[in-house]
Amino acid sequence: MSEINGRARSAGSEFVLATDIRFAGPTAILGQFEVGVGSVPGGNPSGRLPHLAGRGRALEILLGADDFPADLAAKYGYVNRVVAKGELEQFVDAFARRIASFDKTAVSRTKALVDAESLPTAESYGASLQAYFQSAGRPENAHRVQSLFDRGLQRPDGVELDLGRRVAE
Repeated sequence: MSEINGRARSAGSEFVLATDIRFAGPTAILGQFEVGVGSVPGGNPSGRLPHLAGRGRALEILLGADDFPADLAAKYGYVNRVVAKGELEQFVDAFARRIASFDKTAVSRTKALVDAESLPTAESYGASLQAYFQSAGRPENAHRVQSLFDRGLQRPDGVELDLGRRVAE
């Protein structure tokens, strides 16, 4: 279960997508910007997002390389729901405790059935990771990555505030 109350992009988004249930605060931002810098996302969002958001929206998220605010992420199925400001931690804790109070066999078997119908295969994860390693760091895209670092990548200001729109510039 994920509790997103900030930015979850690229590997952070891929981590969140690998969890079973995702709740977001109203100011959360999610996104996959790799295509914008010439890479294929490696943590298999291409295998997970179509199951959550549908094919067209998955392609919009992945190929558009833009930021998705919490409300739109919820509308698309990227997150389960947006929880009101100041209530996220308490809501997620209560939800987790509720599930933990149920019969473990019923929970695990239900989860296994849902997983069998909805999760990407192990092979798709391997293909995604291989595509990332083949595409990341190519010399023809070095200027894109350098531009992001020059503008504040991995800092709380600058490009981190609006990455998706600035990558395309």
